[in-house]
Amino acid sequence: MKVCCYSLTLSCCQSFLAVKTDSCLPFTLKVCFKKKKKKAHNFISHIQMVLISGGEFLMGTDNPGIPPDGEGPQRLVHLDSFYMDIQEVSNLQFQSFINATGYITEAEKFGDSFVFEGILSEPVKNQISQAVAAAPWWLPVKGADWRHPEGPDSNIVDRLDHPVLHVSWADAVAYCTWAQKRLPTEAEWEYACRGGLKDRLFPWGNKLNPKGQHYANLWQGDFPTHNSGEDGYTKTSPVMSFPANGFGLYDMVGNAWEWTSDWWTVHHTTDRQQNPKGPPSGTDRVKKGGSYMCHKSYCYRYRCAARSQNTPDSSASNLGFRCVSEEQR
Repeated sequence: MKVCCYSLTLSCCQSFLAVKTDSCLPFTLKVCFKKKKKKAHNFISHIQMVLISGGEFLMGTDNPGIPPDGEGPQRLVHLDSFYMDIQEVSNLQFQSFINATGYITEAEKFGDSFVFEGILSEPVKNQISQAVAAAPWWLPVKGADWRHPEGPDSNIVDRLDHPVLHVSWADAVAYCTWAQKRLPTEAEWEYACRGGLKDRLFPWGNKLNPKGQHYANLWQGDFPTHNSGEDGYTKTSPVMSFPANGFGLYDMVGNAWEWTSDWWTVHHTTDRQQNPKGPPSGTDRVKKGGSYMCHKSYCYRYRCAARSQNTPDSSASNLGFRCVSEEQR
């Protein structure tokens, strides 16, 4: 039995919208897996990836929807070719990784994770005495993790084909490493999101619901009090439930936020760039795509150029990921 070890250099011990400890120093996490997972890797090798042919594109926008997020300026970026998972990593796929490695997520280690109040049961809500002042609909729920998305009285038995949630950046990196893949850079993610279209808001064009059709799992109604579910869902949806973009990628916006490999910054050069990887260090990582909770009135971040950030150990009930690689896996 072969043992494989990987070193993950992380920084900041701040959790999702809350501080876990008093210090915030860089550290290196050594993750060792017992490699008896031929069957699991066979499963991973059958997750469909598509070739995203390299080229140039305009990254960002000069008409930002949320200027403080650093969506601009628009700049020319050249990328080499890469392969990308056509879907967000599902609960079933993440479960294969856990079964093969025994990995424990950061939410499980912390003992809690953040969950949107609107999807919690009354018994769980009644046990919570604190909330996030700036966003009171986010509640820290003890026992919430990828297996229990809404806390200890929930499970994923009937959601194995939904995107895995409550995964931190380090959790996503650990999965990608095991699968012999990696997280996409922000530039790769945005290039893939655009699906070959130039300077459009969404992966399918500029109209949110062309001809009345829903192209993503988003919030309809009044946020945060009422989600009408006009798109068929009030929480996550099974991966690939909505039409793919021009590159054959599903759920690039909506459903679940997706981690990228980049450190967060709101300052960007206008110079032409080749395979940019973001700043060399930082405190937050970039996430892209928005989620089922996004509504224009509050979180207009379901656009290709939109972006947000979380500390690397953050986890929540609307945050997942997908993988890329240089070779077909």
